[in-house]
Amino acid sequence: MSVTAESPRRTTRRGKQGVGRSIAFGTALALVAFVPPAAASARTAAPAGSGTAWTTQQVAPGVQVRTGILNDPGAAGTWTVTVQAPAVDRLTGAATWAPLGDRDWADATVARLRSAGFEPRLEQVVWDEYSDTPRGIMGWQVRVGRYATQAETGTVNSAVKAAGLRTTVEWTGYDGRQPVDAQRIHVAVVDPARLRGTIEVSDGGDVSDREKTSAVAARLGSLLGVNGGFFITSDADGVQGTMAGVSAVHGELESMAAGSRAALILEDGGRHPRVADLSTTVTVRAGAARHAVQGINRVPGKVRNCGRPGAVPTELPRHDTTCSLADDLVKFTSAFRAQLPTGPGVQVVLDERGVVVSSGERGGAAPAQGSVLQGTGEAAAWLTEHAAVGRRLTLREDIRDASGGQVRLGPDDSIVSAAPTLVEDGRVHIDAATEGTLDPRDLSFGFAWSNVRQPRTLAGVDRRGRLLLATVDGRRPGVSEGFTLAEAARFMRSLGAVQALNLDGGGSTTMAVDGTLVNGPSDATGERAVGDTIQILPGDDRH
Repeated sequence: MSVTAESPRRTTRRGKQGVGRSIAFGTALALVAFVPPAAASARTAAPAGSGTAWTTQQVAPGVQVRTGILNDPGAAGTWTVTVQAPAVDRLTGAATWAPLGDRDWADATVARLRSAGFEPRLEQVVWDEYSDTPRGIMGWQVRVGRYATQAETGTVNSAVKAAGLRTTVEWTGYDGRQPVDAQRIHVAVVDPARLRGTIEVSDGGDVSDREKTSAVAARLGSLLGVNGGFFITSDADGVQGTMAGVSAVHGELESMAAGSRAALILEDGGRHPRVADLSTTVTVRAGAARHAVQGINRVPGKVRNCGRPGAVPTELPRHDTTCSLADDLVKFTSAFRAQLPTGPGVQVVLDERGVVVSSGERGGAAPAQGSVLQGTGEAAAWLTEHAAVGRRLTLREDIRDASGGQVRLGPDDSIVSAAPTLVEDGRVHIDAATEGTLDPRDLSFGFAWSNVRQPRTLAGVDRRGRLLLATVDGRRPGVSEGFTLAEAARFMRSLGAVQALNLDGGGSTTMAVDGTLVNGPSDATGERAVGDTIQILPGDDRH
């Protein structure tokens, strides 16, 4: 293993509208070793940031990690009080609140605050660089005060609330529309042509639990690991640790897609990585009778992130939303090692040949060899009619990309999924609305997740077929504030990515090198246990 330090270089500061672009653009030169020569030669700007040292670590042949801090010495984030706008959840009709509103609301709120003796400011928010949302003005934020510490906002925040308004206290450095104080970044470039090992998705061998990325990496002797896709974190939404999107481990489909969403496909042990929007269809057949399977390894009736036919309140992908299905059929594999869900409905247990060995109430454990089907509503009636003991059932699993091409899984193939797509065909292409992380018709949904700087884990592929894995720490005012989705997309493109997607982020964002955590997770309790991870495993000779 070798470590080298590179001297910082200075750049001029750009205006607010170009800050995100200049940071990512400059980074491409700071990381010039990662970029194909043709891409690197087209860039002439100096790296963004002042007083920043980039450190390069050669972990193993084909695995390099670059660490650094991007900053803007002219940035000056402050704490402020933001007034919330009354809103209505578009799907449920429930009253809620949004971090911004239309101009009429904003003007009326400003007038109300001034009459109460405050000096509010009105800030325009424009739609970011999404491929599937409107252009121009998104809405308006009304804010009061600028303070150096969060504690200093207490008095004015209480006074604004006393005036009958709902508020939140925010750090303006998280706004994607203003310069960023700092972004602590780790970038790994994995060259499958030089790597002597494999690139895999690991769920720890149990899809129904959670484990820290560094713990998985240490146990497997991994060269490098990052957290993977979206997963369930609350018992109210299902079984914690189960994936909320398509996942495949060692060629076995372990969860189904939430509509059509971005996924990283690692074919042939990661030798051929690619990014594609994937959807899944699973069908069970008993003779000529067929029925759709709507889930794998999840609680029947609960569909995290939605995106399934018949789901309520929406069949479309909807991030961090749990939809319901009254008539549901779910498959459980041997990798589901928790107790099977109980409740109304019917359960059948299949042996490794698909023959029904038992039928009855839901519950118990999945067999070490074979699988389980649980049905509720009409699906339960179908199982009762067609899944008699001794009868053979056939399950067909179909994975398709956006062009309709079939993805066939071999034993050395893995899939990890999240959302949204960031880069497509070498261009920034963020389909946030389509993949359900933002709703143009409901400003109460997804603004903070998409438009506000957050910790992020990102994955991409460059023109040479190298896998790019990046983490940016966030939620640490003035220390590391994270990326918006648009900043993340521009950053990945600046590294030479021709395809890229956003993986799970927030408190899940982690990178481990040689089994040791190297980034700073945002949870107060430290590194978070996650549902699955991406691991770079060594061959017989690491170095």
